[in-house]
Amino acid sequence: MTFRFSRTSFRLTRLRPRVLVLLATATTTAALLPLVTPSDAAVPGRHASPVIDPNASPMSPHHGVAPADAMRPTAPVLAGSGWSVTASGTALTIDLHRTEVVSALVYQPRRTGGGSRVTEYAIRLSTDGRRWTKPVATGTLAEDTTAKTLNFAAQGTRYVRLSAATPAAGPNGWAAGMERIAANSSPAPLASRAAVQLLGDPGLAAPSTVSLPVDGWTVSATDEETAQANDRAANVLDSDPTTVWHSRWSPTTVRLPHALVIDMHRTTAVSALTYQPRQTGANGRIGTYTVSTSLDGTSFDAPVASGHWKDDASAKTAIFTRTVSARYVRLVALSEAGQRGPWSSAAEIRLSGPNDPSVSGSWGPVTGFPLVPVATAVLPGNKLLAWSAYAVDRYGGSNGYTQTAVMDLTTGRVTQRRVDNTGHDMFCPGIALLADGRVLVTGGSNASRASIYDPRTDTWSSTADMNIARGYQAMTLLSNGDAFVLGGSWSGGNGPKDGEVWSATTHTWRRLPGVPVEGAMTADPKGAYRADNHMWLHATSQGRVLQLGPSKQMNWITTDGNGSITPAGTRADSQDTMNGNAVSYDIGKLLTLGGAPAYQDTPATRRAYTVDLNGGGRPTAARTGDMAAARAFSNSVVLPDGKVAVFGGQETPVPFSDATSVMTPEIWDPATGRFTPLATMAVPRNYHSVANLLPDGRIFSGGGGLCGDCATNHLDGAIFTPPYLLNPDGSERSRPVITSTPPSHVALGSTLPVSTGSPVGAFALVRSGAATHSVDNDQRRVPLTFRQTGQGSYELSIPSDPGVALPGTYLLFALNTDGVPSVAKVISVG
Repeated sequence: MTFRFSRTSFRLTRLRPRVLVLLATATTTAALLPLVTPSDAAVPGRHASPVIDPNASPMSPHHGVAPADAMRPTAPVLAGSGWSVTASGTALTIDLHRTEVVSALVYQPRRTGGGSRVTEYAIRLSTDGRRWTKPVATGTLAEDTTAKTLNFAAQGTRYVRLSAATPAAGPNGWAAGMERIAANSSPAPLASRAAVQLLGDPGLAAPSTVSLPVDGWTVSATDEETAQANDRAANVLDSDPTTVWHSRWSPTTVRLPHALVIDMHRTTAVSALTYQPRQTGANGRIGTYTVSTSLDGTSFDAPVASGHWKDDASAKTAIFTRTVSARYVRLVALSEAGQRGPWSSAAEIRLSGPNDPSVSGSWGPVTGFPLVPVATAVLPGNKLLAWSAYAVDRYGGSNGYTQTAVMDLTTGRVTQRRVDNTGHDMFCPGIALLADGRVLVTGGSNASRASIYDPRTDTWSSTADMNIARGYQAMTLLSNGDAFVLGGSWSGGNGPKDGEVWSATTHTWRRLPGVPVEGAMTADPKGAYRADNHMWLHATSQGRVLQLGPSKQMNWITTDGNGSITPAGTRADSQDTMNGNAVSYDIGKLLTLGGAPAYQDTPATRRAYTVDLNGGGRPTAARTGDMAAARAFSNSVVLPDGKVAVFGGQETPVPFSDATSVMTPEIWDPATGRFTPLATMAVPRNYHSVANLLPDGRIFSGGGGLCGDCATNHLDGAIFTPPYLLNPDGSERSRPVITSTPPSHVALGSTLPVSTGSPVGAFALVRSGAATHSVDNDQRRVPLTFRQTGQGSYELSIPSDPGVALPGTYLLFALNTDGVPSVAKVISVG
């Protein structure tokens, strides 16, 4: 193929100044708003101070200052020139009059006259104004005056519709505001309104896509450096980030623009292009770009993506305005990101296309929360408990109250409540799900306090203070129903944060002088307050606990009497892996994933290890398959079939930053030891994010941030449907059904009769989880032995050992012979 390129074909058009779309929003209260001036306008992802206690303490210095990139929104603000706005009843529609990639809607409620009401919303998109998508985002808004960033999966659209599910009443409520705007020809004619913006391509991986295999691909360039270096175009497809394509600079420099053309040698559906800048040196990082496609390599269509990438070394994605069928994809570099010169370079180029849901799963709409869900617990009644700190978007001090929310997983509605009666700011806590289903929360910002949530009565109460003040400690329930805690120097002063136990009988704490924390700490260079955080604990028989990380040294811990701690060997050849996690996927078998040698600013690892406790003595640790991406601050969830899914994280952990985000989840198969990529996420999930298995076999993934006036607060979550539930066309597979109603409580060692509407190949118990800071020590999967007693009738054997079936609330799944799980029945075991 001969590739002809005309430099005059590509021109950089200067963007017009930012124009705000102005409207009355769902949370506008009775009085009219003053005119929003540019200085008042909402900054995407940034928040005005919420209505909080004026005497509240500032953020803890242990976190340090949020990095500079936390203050800048990932996605650019779209210029509003030429847009128009119409309204009807409780819905407002923005017409961009062109197709652009949109990833979020940001609006600023009124800043005067008190806080806005909690309001439910939905966002839909359309390319023609007639056919609308199902909601791409729904949610509930915090009752304050902060700017709201309503995220959704980035995609090309012309129309964006914001609807209020619960309109404000009164003459100046949502409906009235919409009617006033609709009555005017200009989108901003009123003297009373709030500001709304749309955000464009965030430069992250394209949501719900998969990377296309490069087998058989070739690439050509307008020019390449071969005289002084082997910087050929072919290097962008060699899967080696240390080799690069570089525009020609010897013997004479070829000026901008430069272009690469990838020939896939087959017509393929393509949705996005990912660009990995060179990892050594900064010269040649691509800044302004366009992407276009072709079927024949000669005639290229109008660009399907354009923009400007940030001047850093992280991978960047250009999301197409539409999925296209193409053989050729052309990337044109119009500028150098740092304006250092007329060069262009690339380490790797990849293309993404629509995923097969039966292989990669799929994501539901992004659900907005009235707070950053920093900690979560799965509750009976198909509900999810979440909380942040004393404020919905920031932490700090010891304020004695906590912002909480409960999501009804059946309806999708989220309700908000501030908990004052326990005198406990529960940010950065330890969590354990008690044998009776209650949630024990310890320490954090109020470092000595301990509180209990009872889902049966929807009430919070206090229990005895711990003997040792803690934050970032590890907790787990013991086989006897007590709770064990260790570490936690983030709050309450630096160590020693030795072990102690909470009694389920007396509701008091006793020290364990025989369980000093030092042997379980990592070698973090910043000392104890980073080295004893977020430990991985696995409770076993007779009140014993295996501490299997994040330190490379594992330890057996006993909790009777004064307790003891005994080295249990190293985790094979693993280093310390702070902010990784461990998951119990089978009886006495655990998987550890990712993490980094230090809490932050050190590269994470791709490695995963299995730890087997069934040998009768020393745990056996072995390296299993590597993840495709290095991850720290990720979250892992065990599925009913024994596979483990891992979500989010960063290649280099930095609190509050979304740099180096890993947007593609992966799933590990214990039968092969291999990881498989899943459909990409819409929103980064890093520091202060969570993930939980839900009773219907799906997974909630959410949160991240909590840094106040920053752009990396993610007050939302989304539900992922794993591939075992889906057909290739995205429809749901036929699922087994547990037709009988099990008793609410089953005893250890008992036999449980179960009826199903179709043949079943396996049964499994998965303990309800509680997650925070990448750790969920409560989740575990217990496969059950069973016998068939009739057509659709089975008897399940409940383990007799409380170290196997730890007492508490479980999700009982039936799986057919294809591995498709039922919706779980919730039972209490023990």
